[in-house]
Amino acid sequence: MRFLFSPRLINNSLVLLRSSRAAPPIYPLLFGRKSPVFISATIPVAAAAFSSAMAITPNIAVNHSEEALPGKLWIKFNKECLFSMYSPFAVSLAGGNLKIETFRHYIAQDVHFLKAFAHAYELATECADDDDDKLAISNLRKSVMEELKMHASFVQDWDLDINKEVRVNSATLRYTEFLLATASGKVEGLKAPGMLDTPFEKTKVAAYTLGAVTPCMRLYAFLGKEFGALLDPSEVNHPYKKWIDNYSSDAFQVSAKQTEDLLEKLSVSMTGEELDIIEKLYQQAMKLEVEFFHAQPLAESTIVPLLKNHSKDDLVIFSDFDLTCTVVDSSAILAEIAIVTAPKDEQSRSGQLIHRMLSADLKNTWSQLSKQYTEHYEECIENILKKEKAEKFDHEGLCIALEQLSEFEKKANNRVIESGVLKGLNLEDIKRAGERLILQDGCINVFQKILETGDQNAKVHVLSYCWCGDLIRAAFSARSVDAVEVHANEFTFEESISTGEIERKVESPIDKAKQFKSIVQNRKDHDEKKSLVTVYIGDSVGDLLCLLEADIGIVVGSSSSLRRVGNHFGISFVPLFSGIVQKQKQHTQEESSPTWKGLSGTLYTVSSWAEIHSFALGWE
Repeated sequence: MRFLFSPRLINNSLVLLRSSRAAPPIYPLLFGRKSPVFISATIPVAAAAFSSAMAITPNIAVNHSEEALPGKLWIKFNKECLFSMYSPFAVSLAGGNLKIETFRHYIAQDVHFLKAFAHAYELATECADDDDDKLAISNLRKSVMEELKMHASFVQDWDLDINKEVRVNSATLRYTEFLLATASGKVEGLKAPGMLDTPFEKTKVAAYTLGAVTPCMRLYAFLGKEFGALLDPSEVNHPYKKWIDNYSSDAFQVSAKQTEDLLEKLSVSMTGEELDIIEKLYQQAMKLEVEFFHAQPLAESTIVPLLKNHSKDDLVIFSDFDLTCTVVDSSAILAEIAIVTAPKDEQSRSGQLIHRMLSADLKNTWSQLSKQYTEHYEECIENILKKEKAEKFDHEGLCIALEQLSEFEKKANNRVIESGVLKGLNLEDIKRAGERLILQDGCINVFQKILETGDQNAKVHVLSYCWCGDLIRAAFSARSVDAVEVHANEFTFEESISTGEIERKVESPIDKAKQFKSIVQNRKDHDEKKSLVTVYIGDSVGDLLCLLEADIGIVVGSSSSLRRVGNHFGISFVPLFSGIVQKQKQHTQEESSPTWKGLSGTLYTVSSWAEIHSFALGWE
């Protein structure tokens, strides 16, 4: 359990929780939105955990100002770019084992795209009112024509028969028709084409056209950089190196930036309603790009998405809860409930079923426990790191080291129980808090989609240090994912009031690993004929053993202690997409499914749950 209690949290929340005998308690600061009190938490662990949980994806970020419209839109719709990047086509292209016939089909489709772009720029030039804007759009059109020449060079380099009749697929048509309709002024909320009376009204069409073009340019610039970063300098035989070099080049990055700058300039004087139209066009363009990538017909087998490639296997997804699924650690939630509902004076304490500390005393005790936990935790990590650094993956050494952390966690729980701070919490208050708990964006959607997969025997288990499993179950039940199986500690209750005792089930990294192994073994015993694939998603040192035991261990967030301990014992942290591309390179047509293996010493890092969704489920 990570103590993330902050006195500032309580000071801002005291008025938000009413007596359980009055109206149901509400938690607008904590559960209705992301409260700034956590950002400024005085406890280092809390501040670090919050900032890592909420950080913008580093590899999604671009150099332009996030205050500018294109920057805001790119960040807002970055999920779609991940769906494109993790498409079977993109992974195969990056891995270099995309069939040449598939690439030929893609080039033929892309030619239709580029011709539509060139025509859209022509129409936008006619609508622009400013000579500088006309020149800028004209230059962008020239860049498209250069890109068409590059496609012609592909025909020569790969001996492609581009004249071979290739039917334009529906995904290509949807984007090109959408783009040309936009450039022709057929935009919802705009006057019909031919009725645009003033130059200013026509300028809106130019801005809307850029709104439909810009996401494509930024997406290709992003993919080019991502793919280019994975190219080994000595790898001269990658069949699609020229394609990757083009889209990762400085020239293309500049072109994408110029497109964004022009969109910003054309939209600067627009009204809020008009900016909303641009946002809708941008989102629609991103969606159509995703569909385009996923519409490419593949003759080869790929390792994504995970569920599709393991449709004949048992798939078990394991996840931590605090700061993996949540934005705030559950200890902070329980601390708030305890303090807000505690008696304020001796008179209000009389007649209670369970004797409780006064609110002021409880707040001070929580603060002391939290401070003590943070200091001792850091000491424990430093002691673990005093051991000689491993030259290669040392699982045995890690297990021995984490026994220290396990003992520390158990002693910390002893102090909490002995202090009496968990006495007197109402079960209904706990459940309501769970229902309002803010979860990481995309987490629930991943669990829902996995559990809804009808043709696959997939399960989701949550392993957590949380003191109260009822809090976790309420969080999932309120979001209609009751099928998630929760393995956590439990409060003991008398007439729905907590006694302050904890039924200890999962207190430490060792306990988590035991639970993990037990679930896996039971699953194997249930059906010995089926292969079993396990995934564990976690964010902290306490998850390390389970992350390593799983066939695929996925790290979310950016815990420095997790990285330090992992590196010390020879664990490699690899960005998930990089790992996927490497697996794809090794993948052959004869393999029924890629080999994922636990205890390999490699863990995969992701930027968000959207990335996990893209990898595991793909685009629906």
